[in-house]
Amino acid sequence: MTLLRVVFGIKLFIHPFGHWHIRSNSVFLAKNNQMQIAIRKAQTSDLESIVRFQIAMAWETENYKLDHDTVSLGVATGLSDERHGIYYVALIDDVVAGSLLTTYEWSDWRNGTVLWIQSVYVDSKYRKKGVYGALYDHIRSMVAADESLKGIRLYVDETNERAREVYSRLGMNGEHYRVFEWMKE
Repeated sequence: MTLLRVVFGIKLFIHPFGHWHIRSNSVFLAKNNQMQIAIRKAQTSDLESIVRFQIAMAWETENYKLDHDTVSLGVATGLSDERHGIYYVALIDDVVAGSLLTTYEWSDWRNGTVLWIQSVYVDSKYRKKGVYGALYDHIRSMVAADESLKGIRLYVDETNERAREVYSRLGMNGEHYRVFEWMKE
């Protein structure tokens, strides 16, 4: 992405594929061939959209039924305290079309922070329209511009082929690490 100009604190970027992005301190605008997508930090007014997305994502990807009240409390906690992470939303015509959460990993190898992308969801009405790509471009641009941020990681369910293809197409490499977990029931 090439920085074209900065005017009144707003940066205009031209992507090599002809898409354009505008960055201000609060909103990242991406325009592809189909529509304009605004990316911003989530607000408390986005809580129900994010909760709905998380419940749908767990069901679609893992056939796992999440408890609405538990997810609501979890998202509310995340929205109220950035120490847990930061939610971002993608807006199309002022409608929340997708969201993701970034959390932090300290890397002693890099002496900096690696952002983890998680809780990714794009509403089915807006899939294959560049919504996740716009969210990812926003996060990647933030990391590229901040010396203390050293990279981006995410995990994906092994069976989620569509998501793995999208992440590969955006230039992410899934060949280096495998995630292991233990969770209390």
